[in-house]
Amino acid sequence: MKDESGADAVVIGGGIVGCMAARYLVEAGRRVTILERSAIAAGSSAGNAGILAFPEIVPIPSPGITWKAPGWLLDPLGPLTIRPGYAARLAPWFWHFWRASSKRNFERGLTVQAALMRLAAAEFEAVRKDERLAAFVVNTGTLDLYDSEKSFLAAAPDWERKRAAGFDFHRVGRREIETLQPGLASRFEHAIYSDDGLQVADPAGFTRALAESLQEDGATIAIGEAVAIEPTEAGACIRLADGGTMDARTVVVACGAWSKRLAKSLGETVPLDTERGYNTTLPASAFPLRRQLYFNDHSFVVTPLSSGIRVGGAVEFGGLDLPANFKRADMLLRLAKRFMPGLETEGGERWMGFRPSMPDCLPVIDRSKAAPNVLYAFGHGHLGLTQSAATGRLIAELAAQQKPSVNLEHLRFDRFSGR
Repeated sequence: MKDESGADAVVIGGGIVGCMAARYLVEAGRRVTILERSAIAAGSSAGNAGILAFPEIVPIPSPGITWKAPGWLLDPLGPLTIRPGYAARLAPWFWHFWRASSKRNFERGLTVQAALMRLAAAEFEAVRKDERLAAFVVNTGTLDLYDSEKSFLAAAPDWERKRAAGFDFHRVGRREIETLQPGLASRFEHAIYSDDGLQVADPAGFTRALAESLQEDGATIAIGEAVAIEPTEAGACIRLADGGTMDARTVVVACGAWSKRLAKSLGETVPLDTERGYNTTLPASAFPLRRQLYFNDHSFVVTPLSSGIRVGGAVEFGGLDLPANFKRADMLLRLAKRFMPGLETEGGERWMGFRPSMPDCLPVIDRSKAAPNVLYAFGHGHLGLTQSAATGRLIAELAAQQKPSVNLEHLRFDRFSGR
């Protein structure tokens, strides 16, 4: 395959982050090609929960979390599991995760995430004004549920951090919980409700509509698998699996969990690993779901989509190559049934996808040192949809040599190198 698009910018990755980066580059006047190895929204952008989680500013690596992890691993229904044989490969990742959980690094991560989320919320508001995309975004409200007063109070400092960052919510008890979402188990007497909770009702459809709008605006889509990148005098050359090449003045690496391999082809090491996420999408008739639900003590969500009810979450580390373990999806469905007794669990469609995750749970938004015309946009973990528009804005600013809207110092690809 030889590039004949005439593009001066190639975005590698047809997921939501890649498509958003392409949108902002098109708006900046660039001729853009999206290079996707299979189809637009074929990966995590198709199977995510659809939540625009702007208030989720509190980093997962936090003081004391390493003492909780062993208990999670021992619990077959817990929020974290590691596939046999993969633990040794994770040792460097968990070392960086442990270092990120120090009080100093936690506070720094909180500041960085809050700034990124404020930009994300503002940029998504601008994106949803596009009439081709507006119908996909709905306000359902968000209900965060806790098993007990003890766990609710333990989470109080995080909620105060969110309030300090400008996010609005209020505490609700059993009576209001029943009003906001009838049919939940009686154990739920403590919750937080946000009127501002936004939802993308069809994550895959939204990403495809975004790609279609880009084509209307002059971008092109090419199918091919990038296997390496090489710097050139004019920019960079992308080498493809079929032996072809694509040349561009600017290359954006936004292919999620596969981005690590392309960075490595430039001689740049990134401690990116893969959280394998599982979910089941049930028919809309399975439960009268009114809004998005977070079951915080169990690290999973239930969300209302146009295609049905999606039950998903938890974390499994197992890399890109091992087969799916759909027992994880079944486990989440059993938990959902326990907490939503009227839930009909038959007729669902199971799914597994790859969340590209950095040890500090912050993305990489940076410029390659080996090839300055190559830009990195990956590692968003659970927040790719949420932070996609902000990432697009920042990538366009990097491409134009403009001052970025937020400080990118702590989003460098080499931030774990000891520099």
